[in-house]
Amino acid sequence: MTMAKNKGPKRGRPPKDLAGDVQARILDAAQQLFLEKGYRSTSIDEIAETAPASKPTIYAHFPGKEALFTAVVARTINELTDFEGFSAQGRTLQDKLTNVAKEIVERFIADTLDLTRATIAEARLFPQLSRNVHDAARDRAAGAVSQILDDATQRLARSPKGPFSNKRRTATAQMFMDLILLPMLMRSLMGEDLKDLRKELPSFLEERVNFFLAACEADWAS
Repeated sequence: MTMAKNKGPKRGRPPKDLAGDVQARILDAAQQLFLEKGYRSTSIDEIAETAPASKPTIYAHFPGKEALFTAVVARTINELTDFEGFSAQGRTLQDKLTNVAKEIVERFIADTLDLTRATIAEARLFPQLSRNVHDAARDRAAGAVSQILDDATQRLARSPKGPFSNKRRTATAQMFMDLILLPMLMRSLMGEDLKDLRKELPSFLEERVNFFLAACEADWAS
């Protein structure tokens, strides 16, 4: 009697309940391994096994490991800086800016530290990527600040120069981002405990927002 061979699913061919979005699975697996092992120590074979997805399927979506690493970083930044539908709560401009600042800082220090470290570690291999991560994150998050400033300047700007131009408002929002985000991000990257940073965050943001508004009011009045 011939026994029928047990044909399990082929490697890289997930059953229907694992099918889902193939590209998302590949990126999830790549991100997990890049963070656990580092970019250089991760192979396409390991990503294929973790996904699961065949190597030809991976290469159909991404030319190679470098493209995968770039895509992982880009996806994280896009998710992190997606403020569509976000509305800063508060009665005053100070309240709204503090609210959006807290949201921005919390997202960055809670969700991107490991990936930021991985990107910095590979800065020599991906010199442009490291800069693009910083610029893209700052610029996209600054959009949420820029909208608040846009609303504020319609009410508060009374100088002969009138409300901010788009270029000026964007530059001002980027300066706000640098004030609130860079110190906390740097301290978290250097290993300070996140619980301690979160305890300090309310007073830190209050101080920074007050400083920013004082500078803006002086500028609006000039």
